[in-house]
Amino acid sequence: MAVFARRAEQTRLGGVGQVRNSMDRAAYLLLNRLDQEGPMGVKALAAGMGIDSSTVTRQVAPLVDTGLVMRTSHPEDGRAVVLELSVRGLARLEEVRSSRRELMAQVTEGWTEEERDAFTTLLTRFNGALAARAARLPGAEQEAPGEAGAGESRGR
Repeated sequence: MAVFARRAEQTRLGGVGQVRNSMDRAAYLLLNRLDQEGPMGVKALAAGMGIDSSTVTRQVAPLVDTGLVMRTSHPEDGRAVVLELSVRGLARLEEVRSSRRELMAQVTEGWTEEERDAFTTLLTRFNGALAARAARLPGAEQEAPGEAGAGESRGR
């Protein structure tokens, strides 16, 4: 397990080519969440990811500064701010996703489709069990939904 954790950390930024190591985990997860669920406020984003609003605010700031995320007015309450993935942010996210998928394809190159499916199923189950256990522990930070799965290993 320790070797797996070390290898996972070494490749957590993942990818191949020029995109490798070009986006940190927090940025990837925030951009992915906005892509999957659409525009939302800081509180909703924080709640969905199981982290504090101040953490989201701090992590989103550089994404706004670089044009990957836009701050817009809430359509129903002009006083509220909504975070939205920009066209540039979506393009960047797709670039990183593609690079990570290529890495997973290379790592599992000699595997059969059945082996890939079994690995994905078991890793998803394992991560789900870890997340469920963490959610039961007092004061434990929850895993962000979407982190428990192994979807990228199959190119999703």
